[in-house]
Amino acid sequence: MAPDTLSLAGKVAIITGSGKENGIGAGIASALARNGARVVINHVSDSTGPRAANVVSSIRERGGEAIVVQADVSTQEGTARLVKEALAAFGTGKIDILVNNAAMGAFGPATKATKEDLDRTFGANVYAPLFMIQAVVPVMPRGGRVINIGSIASKLGVAPIPLYVASKAALDALTFAMAMELGREYGITINTIAPGPVPTDGMPKGPIADAIHNALVPMTRAEAREGTVEEIADAVLLIASERSRWITGQYISVSGGVTGG
Repeated sequence: MAPDTLSLAGKVAIITGSGKENGIGAGIASALARNGARVVINHVSDSTGPRAANVVSSIRERGGEAIVVQADVSTQEGTARLVKEALAAFGTGKIDILVNNAAMGAFGPATKATKEDLDRTFGANVYAPLFMIQAVVPVMPRGGRVINIGSIASKLGVAPIPLYVASKAALDALTFAMAMELGREYGITINTIAPGPVPTDGMPKGPIADAIHNALVPMTRAEAREGTVEEIADAVLLIASERSRWITGQYISVSGGVTGG
């Protein structure tokens, strides 16, 4: 009898916002590649280009297959180009796994927020995942996986980052609302993986980051510590695999138990 496996052999995966070596996106890409997927690393800024190249090199050095595509996924033009270049680079007609990881957040009170703050935050955290889904679904076979990277902040209402909280809550709702459309019509599952605090470049040092850390770490139940990139990546690997075929529309907290569902 063959053992159970999380193999992704033959699969192609796009991971947005995966161009920083210590980031959650890069960790997810590494985990998927380690288990057989061909992965597309994505970044938006020119300054991140060398780091994205490092992520690709690291995956290739370990025997994985990876390419990098620079694209702004908060625009429909950017998402269409990302998918087109991914298909061409791997010589395939399909994308099996989409991980919507790219994100950003404006720090500070909502009463001081500008329209630019709103546009940037919701552009990255809500528009981008939806635009990516729209671009990928036409080339995603039945059994495909859409995995949105959310945040436990959406359930906790973390006061110092209200725009980020609101945008991630919108993403949670979008995940559940789209599950029937994607499942019944296309045979695709969609879920949210919600990390707790994880030390990456996405959490800049300073008073706000310190306050969030000091508030959340005492709430963990597994251990009194922050999570790691690898722990988030392992959860994504499970949901990306065939073993998750009956899981869809779910908010899955990967936070050491900070939130219960």
